[in-house]
Amino acid sequence: MAAHPFRVANYRKYWIARFASTLASLSMVVVIGWQVYDLARETMGMREAALQLGFVGLAQFLPLLALTLVSGWVADRIDRRWIIRASISLEVLCAFSLALLTASGSITLPWLFGIAALLGVARAFASPALQALAPNLVPGESLPTAIALSAVAWQVGSIGGPAMGGYLYAADASLPYFVSGALFCVSLLMMLLVSRVPHSRIKAVGNPFTQMVDGLHYVRRNRLVLGAISLDMFAVLLGGATAMLPIYARDILMIGADGLGHLRAAPALGAVIVGVLFSWRPLKTNVGVKMLWAVIGFGIATTLFGAAGPLLKHWFGPGMVGSDLAPAVLLSLVALVALGAFDMVSVYVRSSLIQLYTPDSMRGRVGSVSTLFISSSNELGEARSGFLAALIGPVVATVGGGIAAVLVTALWAHIFPQLRRARTFDAPVMLDEPPVEETTT
Repeated sequence: MAAHPFRVANYRKYWIARFASTLASLSMVVVIGWQVYDLARETMGMREAALQLGFVGLAQFLPLLALTLVSGWVADRIDRRWIIRASISLEVLCAFSLALLTASGSITLPWLFGIAALLGVARAFASPALQALAPNLVPGESLPTAIALSAVAWQVGSIGGPAMGGYLYAADASLPYFVSGALFCVSLLMMLLVSRVPHSRIKAVGNPFTQMVDGLHYVRRNRLVLGAISLDMFAVLLGGATAMLPIYARDILMIGADGLGHLRAAPALGAVIVGVLFSWRPLKTNVGVKMLWAVIGFGIATTLFGAAGPLLKHWFGPGMVGSDLAPAVLLSLVALVALGAFDMVSVYVRSSLIQLYTPDSMRGRVGSVSTLFISSSNELGEARSGFLAALIGPVVATVGGGIAAVLVTALWAHIFPQLRRARTFDAPVMLDEPPVEETTT
């Protein structure tokens, strides 16, 4: 029987570090979005302010796009622990800078955009290193459970972070940044306590650029990994509703900053329920088909969220919105919880397939490609949502995106039959693993 990951001291420290940094970063993301929209609404209309939300997503995505090949190569060349430590240190700097700027009343849109870009740099290096480090901390047979627990850390942070950010921002605009900075310090301390672990590393020979693009070549050749990564990218790129939440909170559901925290926490609540279930009883059969159905459910839930509030408000009047217990608000929250639950199934299956089907010496580079795809669906998806909301309105953009996610899933099931045929997480023997040198750095 596989040992539980929490019995491994290094993994426990890693898990706490990931949870604390997720709690801090998600708290900052929701506050940055609210500040951008709030500042923009003082001088602009709703659609023009929504466009600024799109620019925030773009500011976070462009560093990831520029640094993907470099960050993956670095994660396969040097000690992954130090990459994570350096990235968290940058996030500490960003958090306390935003705290001081906000407290002094000096915060402006350019400052918010610039620091959002720095956070994108930190994530570009941290994400592939975090993904590649986890398999080094636990036995191979414990990895699916470790992946589920890591996803729980992310999703619990996703519940607490946005809610914490919304509530603290309502009390004092600078407070969520100070608290996030402190949490990043906790995360950094935990990573400093993670001891050395065995780590396969690419040889310091050959053309570095060739080594960098090896991750792209591996993903292109492995149709199962390519299908899983690209399905998530396009489904969330089209169906993601995160960037619309400030608009729904302020102008559609009319529940303010506190209500925005509820909206941001709802998807994570559904995801945590599923993640805890998987950490107890992992998926074992028909994993590919279950992932495809989960993405379809994600699209349907997005469509319901996008349409429920506006339609109830239109049919039955303003009494359907305006408070946490209003019918339109409750239905929107239920849709978001379902959205998060379906997304967690997809994340769990995709992450397990990528980790188990990738040699350790390539996990950093493949992880960086995966991060780029995921960020394309998240940050670039937020930009897409903001731009479309400015062009055609937030409701049409959200509903149309959910429908498009369902259609993309049906298309991917046809283009990548390997997804339908993936029965278990048992990976084949890696025959094409590049030469590596073993190190204990």
